[in-house]
Amino acid sequence: MLTSLQNPLVKLFRKLHQAKARRSQAQFLLEGTHLIQEALATSYPLEIVCYTLAWQQAHSDLVLSLEQWAERVELVSDTVLDGMATTQHPDGVVAIAPQLLRPPNPELEGIGLAVETLQDPGNLGTIIRTAVAAGVDGLWLSADSVAPDHPKVLRASAGQWFRLPLAVVDDLNALLTTWDRLGVQLVATSSHATVDYWSVDFTKPTVIVLGNEGAGLSADLQRQATVQVRIPMAGAVESLNVGISAALLLYEARRQRWAMAQD
Repeated sequence: MLTSLQNPLVKLFRKLHQAKARRSQAQFLLEGTHLIQEALATSYPLEIVCYTLAWQQAHSDLVLSLEQWAERVELVSDTVLDGMATTQHPDGVVAIAPQLLRPPNPELEGIGLAVETLQDPGNLGTIIRTAVAAGVDGLWLSADSVAPDHPKVLRASAGQWFRLPLAVVDDLNALLTTWDRLGVQLVATSSHATVDYWSVDFTKPTVIVLGNEGAGLSADLQRQATVQVRIPMAGAVESLNVGISAALLLYEARRQRWAMAQD
């Protein structure tokens, strides 16, 4: 059992608390039983897994799977695991995994999601979870958004991060231009739009374009949209959280496509 906070392995885990280290080492952290289970369920590679004695005793079957799947497993003290994790009360297991984003197919036939300058990791994780539930084909994220391997993104996605094809894009504007040329419908929300979001035909290949939490979409991407829609709101409410907006549009798209499949 590793018991010293000065162990090089502890320092390696702590380095990955920082985005710069995650980028340079092409690795990220997985924290908690559920994320470990989802990694195994999707055959995502695990390089190092560390767990406490209590966790080992409570998850003996999972430990056997990890011993066969992960490159390295280590038993550590509670104090050491606390030092490795980013959360205040880790549940007994943390892991290091390689960054292996699975890019979506840009030749879109279903529903895609493009997100610009999203800053809150909880919002991105929620959007990822919702996108998987709604059957989205892929997510394209602008390079100035929160990193998709941020620990809070992974936790907020409830493990669905492993199931959504995702790409980080340097020039989202150019990608939207390409989609427009290919006849893909580009749908963006706007407070000035007169078309309600449920009036759009989502049965055709479509990318829903979302913007920053405070500023919304940049003017360039807003101009790229082939359809601008509004989400009607009562009272003095001016806008909705970006995750809620995404859910409304994605589930309207799912409803329409399900109804079409029943005909």
